[in-house]
Amino acid sequence: MLLEDNVNKYPASWSPDGRFILYVSTGTTTGNDLFVLPLSGDRKPVPFLQTRFNEASGQFSPDGRWVAYQSDESGKYEVYVAPFPGPGGKWQISTGGGIQPRWGRDGTEILYLALDNKLMVAAAKGKGGAFEVGAAKPLFGTHAMTGLGYSYDVSADGQKFLISSAPQQAGAAPATITVVVNWTAGLKK
Repeated sequence: MLLEDNVNKYPASWSPDGRFILYVSTGTTTGNDLFVLPLSGDRKPVPFLQTRFNEASGQFSPDGRWVAYQSDESGKYEVYVAPFPGPGGKWQISTGGGIQPRWGRDGTEILYLALDNKLMVAAAKGKGGAFEVGAAKPLFGTHAMTGLGYSYDVSADGQKFLISSAPQQAGAAPATITVVVNWTAGLKK
């Protein structure tokens, strides 16, 4: 979305209390940066991460105290966590490259796509001003389409995934799509 200041801005996450929107802004000299827009008061955006590196895909934790994001500061994209609203340190979540971090619904896990398109998960725990993270483990391989936005989402119970997949190779059988209609009728049973 191109706004009046000729800078691309893309919403990334809404804080769980509904008070802030985290968005990506493409700077003219700093690349992609993460900004926070307060939805009350003066509603003036403030930088969350504005560096010479590219930061993107910011996601508020379910308790609103942390932000997971991707940055290419190491030379390739990796996933990090930083306290919100800050200040404080940052903790690296991925080790072999990672993009598109998402929090598990209870905030005890961070999911992300590894650079080989495997969906990864790491145990996560924020404690005061410190953050603890376990070793990341692969869940399964994907054919996720990466680019702007998110290629996947996880259900509230963490057991189901919706993944936007790349088209199959030429000569392969066409992919099928299942559309569930009237799904609300099943809720009444």
